[in-house]
Amino acid sequence: MSRMDSDRADSRPADPGDTGRRVAHRREQLGLTREQVAAAADMDPGYLEYLESSPDAVGIETLTRLADALGTTISHLLGGGRGSPPGRRGPADHPVVEELARWECWAKLSPGGVGRVALSTPDGPLALPVNYRVLDGTVLYRTTAESILATVAGSGVAFEVDQLDEAFSSGWSVLVTGTAEQVTDPEAVGWFEEHADPRPWAGGHRDTWMRIRPTAVTGRVIRTAA
Repeated sequence: MSRMDSDRADSRPADPGDTGRRVAHRREQLGLTREQVAAAADMDPGYLEYLESSPDAVGIETLTRLADALGTTISHLLGGGRGSPPGRRGPADHPVVEELARWECWAKLSPGGVGRVALSTPDGPLALPVNYRVLDGTVLYRTTAESILATVAGSGVAFEVDQLDEAFSSGWSVLVTGTAEQVTDPEAVGWFEEHADPRPWAGGHRDTWMRIRPTAVTGRVIRTAA
């Protein structure tokens, strides 16, 4: 099935939103320059730069070429399926699962972003998303003083980060296990704020700093065999 056919088969309505930002994000995700994507999509690099920074709607022909150049779908570039869980497409041909080396795990963790803290509660296991950053081999996140994410200080937790490529049914995941601790030292907090502030999407007064000191870091990647 072609990407165009796949998009037509997807009956979920797409939300165009800021298509240019999604194009830029996908390009950066693949580590491609504007010149490389523009050449693959048969367009001028200056026009691609304009698209990435403009809120204007993008024509279907241009979207088709960009989706092909970026190895994704028109629906993805338009924001379709954002209200549904990822990973509903079938497996790719000849999938291969590989373990990630420790250094590869840290390379994927280090940029920061959104991960999940998994912890135990009296009602059972719980996993909650947080914005995080990495500093000096530890994972940092901010929360509120009354949050359950702050009550895990001194306890063992798990922290998971992943990334999926829906177009190729591939992706990776990294799992950190270790001990959570609350950081209260003003000097340390000041250093974190200057060099590794996660800036929670949830907003509000999330000024309780938590740090996870890893005891184990493991990861896996699913890719398509050549």
